[in-house]
Amino acid sequence: MKRVALTVMLGLLASAHAQKVQVPVPIGVALAQTSNTALLGQEQVIGAKLAEKHINAHGGINGTPIKLVFQDAAGDENSAINAFQNLITKANVVAIVGPTLSQQAFAADPIAERAKVPVVGPSNTAKGIPQIGDYITRVSAPVAVVAPNAIKQALKIDPKIKKVAVLYAQNDAFSTSETGTFQDAAKAQGLNIATVQKFQTTDTDFTTQVTAVLNSGADLVIISGLAADGGNLVKQLRQLGYKGLIVGGNGLNTSNIFPVCQQYCDGVIIAQAYSPAQPSAANQLFVKEYRAQYKKDPPQFAAQAYAGVQVVADALRALDHQKKLSQWNLDDLRTALNKQILAGKYNTPLGEVRFDKEGEVLQKDFYVAQIKMQDAKNGSFVYLK
Repeated sequence: MKRVALTVMLGLLASAHAQKVQVPVPIGVALAQTSNTALLGQEQVIGAKLAEKHINAHGGINGTPIKLVFQDAAGDENSAINAFQNLITKANVVAIVGPTLSQQAFAADPIAERAKVPVVGPSNTAKGIPQIGDYITRVSAPVAVVAPNAIKQALKIDPKIKKVAVLYAQNDAFSTSETGTFQDAAKAQGLNIATVQKFQTTDTDFTTQVTAVLNSGADLVIISGLAADGGNLVKQLRQLGYKGLIVGGNGLNTSNIFPVCQQYCDGVIIAQAYSPAQPSAANQLFVKEYRAQYKKDPPQFAAQAYAGVQVVADALRALDHQKKLSQWNLDDLRTALNKQILAGKYNTPLGEVRFDKEGEVLQKDFYVAQIKMQDAKNGSFVYLK
């Protein structure tokens, strides 16, 4: 019999006939710990670890602890693919929470689908993610639901807005999906798209794009990119003289952009699928635990990763009531777990969430925040009504 060492805590035994799930139960986490995407992934890692700590402190899976197995999915497709392959074939996880980017999900999720391993996407908001396959769900609300709220809020702040400049990272699947939603929402509000500018997530000089924005006469700028490039774009827009409102997409929805765009972050409007003020008991407990450790309010990416781990754990708990997890064949458990994830209702920091038959998250509460900077490095998201 081939044994997986207990010291690596993979929690599995392999025999000639079948693999049985032992303790602790391994859940894969494939997030961006390095690369320019790490500004988002690092927040997700924190959220996932807080969920693991909380779940195990409250009895785990009916007395059985969980063990998160982390793989660095970085910010590219190949890294995500490698992370998924390692988690599925080496770590023998029961499910995967990840990856960070939608573009990575389109590349890596099909691997899990073919292996019949459940995936819960914590931040994959592009159109078409749940449709990748039967084993793919997400706790991240689709951009089509969230993004229009930011434009409506901008119009409440400045009803005179008429012209919009749109900028997006053309090499990122999420950004290209999000910008389409933003443009449709702007047109639906009667706004004129004055210019559309493309950039790369690796760019640092945006002089050409900013010049086009200034020449267009736009009084609203909408940016779809990631934290590093998006933050630099905001900074250069302000430095070169743009005075109007700026709406940032979900990739800018992190306090890690504060040191990037510094005082120029002030005033950026971002629609969100999470608020620390969400009144559910699950969220208030999460906020308390996060504040105790990090001395600040939790961001959306941490809350979504926490929710992703919680969904898997809650579904495992329901299955364990039917039959102890240690008695399951691993392949059968993965299949049963996927069905249970889709069938359940979950009280998470995001509020109550559940899934439709395709794995799309069904969530009630959404928010819009505006960045308020205290100084060149420190700021906060102030939630608007």
